[in-house]
Amino acid sequence: MTIYEAEVPGVGHKFELELDKDERVSVLIHHDGKREIYHRPSKNADSEKLLSFTGKQARQLGSILEGAYFQPVEMDEVQVPLGEAIIEWVDVDPSSQLVGQSLREANIREQAGVSIIAIQRGEETIANPAPDTTIEGDDILVAIGTREEQRVFSDLINSDASGSSQA
Repeated sequence: MTIYEAEVPGVGHKFELELDKDERVSVLIHHDGKREIYHRPSKNADSEKLLSFTGKQARQLGSILEGAYFQPVEMDEVQVPLGEAIIEWVDVDPSSQLVGQSLREANIREQAGVSIIAIQRGEETIANPAPDTTIEGDDILVAIGTREEQRVFSDLINSDASGSSQA
């Protein structure tokens, strides 16, 4: 990523970050400490102002982005011995056809190929749920499977009680 820096006479300092292709994000720091963030989707497009912060707000946001409050795991650097499998968290809409069914009745592994390894239900986490665990609306199902199996599972979970896919 390339960062361009320029003095803006009478205003302050501007930093531009190159994103994908011609897309850029600009941060304008005014002499009075105010910060503004702009987005330019392409080389020939005008920049659009997205946000404005006081100096204090900008420092708080910066510390969040820096990872002072939460340090995520950089997935490009993680080696997990799952082969082609990935883990996905899928929200269960209350109108899903699977609501009210047990994991056994839903037959998810046979239909989609994924295994449900946990259910997040509100503040409760059900690790390694038993086959007789009932799926409820607003559950979050944690599933392991390949990308294709996860796609099939997403289609299955997003089908409403009538069997049609939700948009």
